[in-house]
Amino acid sequence: MKEKETTNKELAKAVNGLAKNIDKISTATDGLRKGVKTISTSLDDLARITKSGFEEVNTRITALEAGHEDIKIRLDNVAYRFELVEVQKRLKILEEIVLSKSKRKS
Repeated sequence: MKEKETTNKELAKAVNGLAKNIDKISTATDGLRKGVKTISTSLDDLARITKSGFEEVNTRITALEAGHEDIKIRLDNVAYRFELVEVQKRLKILEEIVLSKSKRKS
């Protein structure tokens, strides 16, 4: 079996081809780095926006909770309608008793 001898021209051609491929790979890698940097920046922006949104929601929930507590306190101090109706009935009975006793004395 006879081995083929490689000439200097063939070696130079092969090396030039490899150099061109390395340049293409380098260019593609640079593009990928820029893309990754853009994605990273976008993710950082998204993280800031999300954090801000959650902080706003948290502030609003805190305000709602405070308002809810105020409403509960006010409702705890308010007599219920049925209790008022019952008190009015009793008051009317007491008024009738007092008025009837005052008429008897006169």
